[in-house]
Amino acid sequence: MLSAILTVLLQATEATEATAGAAIGQVGAALGAALVAIGAAWGISRIGSSAMEAIARQPEAAGDVRSNMIVSAALIEGVCFFAVIVCALVILL
Repeated sequence: MLSAILTVLLQATEATEATAGAAIGQVGAALGAALVAIGAAWGISRIGSSAMEAIARQPEAAGDVRSNMIVSAALIEGVCFFAVIVCALVILL
């Protein structure tokens, strides 16, 4: 389904003139940034809920679980930030 949508967007970009193609590209970049932000929020919430369950099961391992949770959340946040910046560059340039 997603490939069909992308195919239609690519065909529309090629068929229209340059300004309309750029507008479709900007819409795609905005949608990409939104999807990345939603995905990162979902991923970090899953990490948090799993960490709370792990701490509830083994309270003595709370420090290790917490530090691993923070590292994982930071990595996801970094990837999200990078993707949002790339989408912003597509929109602005």
